[in-house]
Amino acid sequence: MITITEFQKIGVGLSGFGMFFVLFEILLYFILFLSGLAFIIGLRRTAHFFFQRQKLRSATFFLGGVALVLLRWPLIGMLVETYGFVLLFKSFFPMAFGFLATALNIPFLTFTISSSMV
Repeated sequence: MITITEFQKIGVGLSGFGMFFVLFEILLYFILFLSGLAFIIGLRRTAHFFFQRQKLRSATFFLGGVALVLLRWPLIGMLVETYGFVLLFKSFFPMAFGFLATALNIPFLTFTISSSMV
């Protein structure tokens, strides 16, 4: 029989807490994202955004993932949520990446980053 030391028991407990909080954090991220979106653009526009005819499939995946997480299927729910999120915002990603590329072209910032890497 394998003996487990007290340090190993503490390690298992800490790892378990870490896994729990990572899953809980992702659930809160998506719920707070939906709440924030509703507060920023309003409930009517949020509902209109999610239930447009061309976005109905992706909204179903996203909200279905939230439901799966709440029904105690966190891993599958998070995967479904992520897939729905990517489908919902796929037209936004090029604009976000363009903004990041512009932000990285700031002369002072580029000089500071390149000089600190040398």
